[in-house]
Amino acid sequence: VQLQASGGGLVQAGGSLRLSCAASGRVFSSHVMAWFRQTPGKEREFVAAVRWGTGGTYYADFVKGRFAISRDKAENALYLQMNSLKPEDTAAYYCATSRSGLDYSYTAYSDWGQGTLVTVSS
Repeated sequence: VQLQASGGGLVQAGGSLRLSCAASGRVFSSHVMAWFRQTPGKEREFVAAVRWGTGGTYYADFVKGRFAISRDKAENALYLQMNSLKPEDTAAYYCATSRSGLDYSYTAYSDWGQGTLVTVSS
């Protein structure tokens, strides 16, 4: 699966952004799609995931209540609605696919988008 992320940008603290990830190729019901983020010098960290088949969602504690992950099976697309953004949310955001089920480690994900930069100013 090839992934193309978009939607990043510069936003003030408290603002919102919606990230999109377009998938080309077949995404199977058994797959999990996720968003990770990374800042310079740090490991890629889990943000949110969705089971492609059931739509079940999972979130990192630091985004619960602020971010919402969703998928559109007809459009083969993944989304991340980010509200109440904080300066510490500044990072490059990546979409990814796991063929081995839900995992919070980036090492379990085999397909990656190119990343989209989110910058939150204070």
